[in-house]
Amino acid sequence: MTNADEVARFLTENPDFFEEHSELLSKISVTNPYGGSAIALSARQVLTLREKSRTLEGKLAELIQYGEENDAISAKMHRLSVALLGARDLSAALSALYYNLREDFAVPNAALRVWRGYDAAHRAMTVPEFRSVSEELAQYATDLAQPYCGPSASAEVAGWFGEAATHVRSVALMPLTDHGCFGLLALGSDDVLRFYPEMGTVYLQRLGELTGAALARFL
Repeated sequence: MTNADEVARFLTENPDFFEEHSELLSKISVTNPYGGSAIALSARQVLTLREKSRTLEGKLAELIQYGEENDAISAKMHRLSVALLGARDLSAALSALYYNLREDFAVPNAALRVWRGYDAAHRAMTVPEFRSVSEELAQYATDLAQPYCGPSASAEVAGWFGEAATHVRSVALMPLTDHGCFGLLALGSDDVLRFYPEMGTVYLQRLGELTGAALARFL
């Protein structure tokens, strides 16, 4: 007796079979996937096509959502870029950075440290961003191939958030580079899922590069 594999192979190799024997479509009955009595093969094909259509519609809606989210982030990055380009001095650049991160990106806590610059030691007395960091942390930032996202594992970095440090549950760390690493930008959230290890880091990478380029002008 011909087995199922042979039947399937025959139909695959003869795609015109049902066109030449269309009367079989109304005679062959198959199981109804939604229960009840058996239905004609042609009706089952319609149901299958409807399921595929729903699946494709769902994927399309998902792609549209991702596209809209990416457009929104791109717009925020553009506004931050314009603000940083318009900054006339270091203080204005830092203010623009913190303001946009807080108000536009909804990041409640942001801090950074810079350990290179011709007058870093002098600035450290009045600008917290130039306060010294440990050699271990500076080396860690230098070795970061991409932004770190996850729970706050560094008590030193957590201290940068001041009184808010006890509420921070997840962080994103981005090295600031300009012909070498010269600083670290830290973002903190009280939401443990805001920055998580498996998340995409393309925009965070760009944020670190943008911040580094903007601040390098004033070092």
